[in-house]
Amino acid sequence: MTRFFATQKKPCNKGTFVSYFRYISVAIVLVFIAISLFGCHGSRETASFTVPTSFDESKQYEITFWAKNDTNKRQTDIYKKAIEDFQALYPNITVNLRLYTDYGKIYNDVITNLSTGTTPNVCITYPDHIATYLTGDNVVVPLDELMTDERYGLSGSEVRFDSPQKEELIPSFLEECRIAGSYYAVPYMRSTEVCYINKTYVEKLGYTLPETLTWDFIWEVAERATEKDANGNFLVNGQKVMIPFLYKSTDNMMIQMLYQRGAEYSSPSGTIGIFNDTTKEFLYTIADHVKSGAFSTFKISSYPANFLNAGQCIFAIDSTAGSTWMGTNAPLLDISQEALADFETVVMPLPQFEPDNPQMISQGPSVCIFNKSDEGEVLASWLFTQYLLTNDVQIAYATTEGYVPVTSKAQDSQEYQDYLSRAGEDNDTHYAIKIQASKILLDHMNDTFITPVFNGSTSLRDAAGQMIENVAKSVRRKETIDDAYMEKLFDEVTALYHLDTATSMTQGKLDLGPLPQTAKILLASLIAAWGVILSLIFRKYRKYPKKH
Repeated sequence: MTRFFATQKKPCNKGTFVSYFRYISVAIVLVFIAISLFGCHGSRETASFTVPTSFDESKQYEITFWAKNDTNKRQTDIYKKAIEDFQALYPNITVNLRLYTDYGKIYNDVITNLSTGTTPNVCITYPDHIATYLTGDNVVVPLDELMTDERYGLSGSEVRFDSPQKEELIPSFLEECRIAGSYYAVPYMRSTEVCYINKTYVEKLGYTLPETLTWDFIWEVAERATEKDANGNFLVNGQKVMIPFLYKSTDNMMIQMLYQRGAEYSSPSGTIGIFNDTTKEFLYTIADHVKSGAFSTFKISSYPANFLNAGQCIFAIDSTAGSTWMGTNAPLLDISQEALADFETVVMPLPQFEPDNPQMISQGPSVCIFNKSDEGEVLASWLFTQYLLTNDVQIAYATTEGYVPVTSKAQDSQEYQDYLSRAGEDNDTHYAIKIQASKILLDHMNDTFITPVFNGSTSLRDAAGQMIENVAKSVRRKETIDDAYMEKLFDEVTALYHLDTATSMTQGKLDLGPLPQTAKILLASLIAAWGVILSLIFRKYRKYPKKH
């Protein structure tokens, strides 16, 4: 290179070449940047939050708390008492409670408010929903540093109440709150699904309940219960109405059947695997039992507890959290006393394909925190979230329905163990079916599973249930259920829930989908412009004598 420049007769030639070289280098770099933008759009780094060194207690904070409640006034009272007790500890924090009757409504309102920046501070929700919230820019606060902070973390030195340590959160419950390598929530309550059974009718049909329920047993008994007398009354109950087997959540039904059989549902990275031959097999089986009248769903027929309590259902599958509505002596009823049937109620784990290897879903609400510009406001939200994990709140809420506390600190406490030991003392706080339902989850903690959480997992869950609902409705309309129907069903559900373009959380980055068309045009124009510049540079350079 030294010899080359030494032969130049014009001082400017060296500078001209170097200038061209610089232009070329810059152009290449910009082109590579543009190309990289094409490739990595859809990947946004996970959010971050730095815990402030101190909490300004002279400043007033007002935070909003969105929670779910049906018609259980006791749960509302627990929320209100928790807020009152927390505010007594932190007089500079005001917590405003907003109650919803459905988690889906909370989800929809959060999605609506994301674009306007009016999300709540603290929200009870599901991890599947949080994965969608994360498509916003630094919307949900990652809790890793907050949980482990020495001063304000779980059981931190500056926390004014008896907060649990991180190790006291049940690991499997906490793991569901991990998305893309970070914790974006803490568990609040946990439940699973169980089968509430009219044992009186099972025995009247000539059967004895097995030690472990199986799908074959339930289908066989349900089919027997469809038999009628000459007047069209069902033999088992003497009524005109009998739906032997009713399932509340058909999405859970499909998911659990797939997991029990080891069939595909989805991968942790978000790959959809539900459209397989095992799913078809289940749908054909369900179709046969819908056709005979042995099976129906909540969306088609109504709430399983109402049919069970009226003696019009034998097997009702619902959450352990619904236990206070199940049985002749249930403390909560949606039917009149005149319609109530008298029968022995039994609660058992879900039916299984392999009794020696039981599998049941772990579910329940979690709590997330939304990011705000004021880090003190976020810290105030975190302190309140921690308070929801204290024994006072956890045990009080768990006794209202068939939930279990999410901390070993609460589960192992003398107060909670005393509550469990008093099953059947009354038909209210110590309602036997409610406590038995809770014990099923406690006894089967190692038999539960969680589904992968990613942006799109909510849609996949909805699709799982929708296939059962569609097949059941088609059978009732006397449509033909065959392979052609199944292929069409798979295509329709895929399109309805956009599963062909479902995005996922992978390797700590959030997949936001394809680049917008306007951005593609802009980047293409940039590449084209630099292409022209490069062309002009090379053309001008070629005009110089070869010795230059």
